[in-house]
Amino acid sequence: MAALRASLARPFRRGPAGLGTALRREAAPCGRGWPGTQVLKKSLQSGVVLSTGSFLLYEAHKLISGFAEVHASFKVEDVIEQADYLYGSGETEKLYRLLVQHKNSDDAELLWRLARSSRDLAQLSSTSAEEKKQLTYDSLEYAKKALEKNESNSAAHKWYGICLSDVGDYEGIKTKIGNAIIIKEHFQRAIELNPKDATTIHLIGIWCYSFAEMPWYQRKIAATLFATPPTSTFQEALRYFHMAEEADPNFYSKNLLFLGKTYLKLNNKKMALLWLSKAKEYPAQTEEDKQ
Repeated sequence: MAALRASLARPFRRGPAGLGTALRREAAPCGRGWPGTQVLKKSLQSGVVLSTGSFLLYEAHKLISGFAEVHASFKVEDVIEQADYLYGSGETEKLYRLLVQHKNSDDAELLWRLARSSRDLAQLSSTSAEEKKQLTYDSLEYAKKALEKNESNSAAHKWYGICLSDVGDYEGIKTKIGNAIIIKEHFQRAIELNPKDATTIHLIGIWCYSFAEMPWYQRKIAATLFATPPTSTFQEALRYFHMAEEADPNFYSKNLLFLGKTYLKLNNKKMALLWLSKAKEYPAQTEEDKQ
């Protein structure tokens, strides 16, 4: 399980996300089709005559309510755009400060991004051990809430699996192994919802690699927790690492590294050298890449 603990890392960072065009609210044209006219006609037809004052109040309320709904929607989209830009730029602390303001949001897209940013902040070497632990548990809660808001959100499943594994580091190897099947199920569900997500495919490869190299004493623990303990092979791990590379070539330094490590486990030194060389040449953009 050491590889799983070490390797359930944040997905690769791409360049800055493009900033989309702001939402525009067009004013309704006056004339025959204007909603106010239709309301007045219906009111007169039904025998209910609205005074000029009450009618104007009604229309004002309707316009204000509509604007509030559009504005709320715009705000969520705006925050997500800002968040994606900061994530692509590697601004981990700024991203967290932006998103934590929305920790009580009901929007799954905001919540899984907050789970990711909390975990990213926990991974920084400048974060204290106490803060790291708190952020790790917070990230799991945010991912869990994202799933509750939208079970069909691929990223929410992915980050729930990652964060659940992280929490296992604080709760012991028995809990870590006990959660292993749940973690894999969430990764598999994420892929079902988004088959082209290379990072989730990579994470299943890490899961397989970890169980393939699991030491005997951990296998004994697994045997006490499951009637049929989870197992895997290096061949299966290799298949997922290649699938991830096919989905998005050269997307992540650690996928290149694990392709090399897996080939070493299979005693194929020629292929191991190929992939380890690619990992060595990968441009280091994050602390993880440098490590």
